[in-house]
Amino acid sequence: MERICFKMKLIPGNTDEYKRRHDEIWPELSSLLKSNGISDYSIFLDENNNELVGFLKIIDKTKMEELPSNPIMKKWWSFMQDIMETNADHSPTSIPLKEVFHLP
Repeated sequence: MERICFKMKLIPGNTDEYKRRHDEIWPELSSLLKSNGISDYSIFLDENNNELVGFLKIIDKTKMEELPSNPIMKKWWSFMQDIMETNADHSPTSIPLKEVFHLP
């Protein structure tokens, strides 16, 4: 099991909407993530700078590479692109974070 952490950027003023959309996450998206080996997925918000920090565990890190081509993932990105900083394909701009400490 690998642990992955990354940060994204929320457009100011969209905290409540971001939370609402994730509280109502689509069952097909949840199933897609789980079927690709993702578990223990959390997203935290730094309210001082609107940075989102995502953390997840995945059985096989290469499975993450399959998600961008999945139609459900693309649909979710399009749904979220109005409240986050995104790339041209509507995927969230995401910066991988390097682990420097872990206490199991």
